[in-house]
Amino acid sequence: MADINFRKIDIDRFEEDVLLETDLYEADPRNPAQVLEAAKAKAASVRSSLSKGDILGSLVLVLEDPPYGPNVEEAKNLTLQTLVTVLNSTKSADIANVVKALSPDVQDSLMKYLYKGMAIPGWGDVSGSVLLNWHEKLTEAAGLGCIVRAMTDRRVV
Repeated sequence: MADINFRKIDIDRFEEDVLLETDLYEADPRNPAQVLEAAKAKAASVRSSLSKGDILGSLVLVLEDPPYGPNVEEAKNLTLQTLVTVLNSTKSADIANVVKALSPDVQDSLMKYLYKGMAIPGWGDVSGSVLLNWHEKLTEAAGLGCIVRAMTDRRVV
């Protein structure tokens, strides 16, 4: 009879080429305090831009250089909250034009944040219908490749 204990062996312990999370992407060079300060400054700039009615500018501002990596959860949540403020203040008729004006990298970052917002049920002022509306318009403008890039990128926002 065959020995079934082979399934209990941790083969990664014997493997020299173990792939670590830190090997998958370049880590953010800033420390967590600097990332949080940058997110707070960005949130203030976005509020100022929104008060002037510049939806596209505020959206680009919040989505460029997003915080990623370990130990920056507070900055990630602040950035998500700032983005949701921009999304909620945009008229439904303007969403398609705003999404088309974004660069492909910014579109990919927006898709990541849309999925992050959808993953948090009942969080603050995140409305599922707003997120789904933005997702629909973004998919129409950027195609399915945007979804694939957002799902496979290891730099989680």
